[in-house]
Amino acid sequence: MLDKKVFAVAGALLFALPLAGQAENEQQLIERYTALAGSKQNATSLVTGLRDGTKVTLRRGDTRETFTPPTEKMGYGNIDHTLALAEAALNEKGITRPTPAQLESATMEILRLRADGMGWGEIAKAQGFKLGDVKRADRAAPERVARSERPNKPERPEKPERPERPEKPERPGKGR
Repeated sequence: MLDKKVFAVAGALLFALPLAGQAENEQQLIERYTALAGSKQNATSLVTGLRDGTKVTLRRGDTRETFTPPTEKMGYGNIDHTLALAEAALNEKGITRPTPAQLESATMEILRLRADGMGWGEIAKAQGFKLGDVKRADRAAPERVARSERPNKPERPEKPERPERPEKPERPGKGR
């Protein structure tokens, strides 16, 4: 009986592991960064190029920028960090709709630091950010409704003082 329960729990955990381990997938990243890239085609080129370590082509009108990432193949989490930091760097400069050249420049700056062996926290710090702040801002994307501020907690009323206990009367026959 116990063995069946252990196997059932172990099976459920093994089934859930791949789902928990993959925080992002290609479609989620493409959707998240379409506005930054200027089109779904550009976002797809960015995500697949970074994922496979292949050429990325960004287009807008007659303008076309092509680059190859200096990093090797990247996982979806690393792609997300790269694009979130590039977007934060562009936003810091007041650029919300970057040209292909601006997006290439911001992305390549992040990728060069990563290729040089820097960690994500170090890269964010070098850019003047904290990775946690960038990622939280990334999760609260502009298309989502901003959270309203929490109301202040009401102050607790003071506890009343404990009343003094009356002294116990002496029992007759004791203590004498």
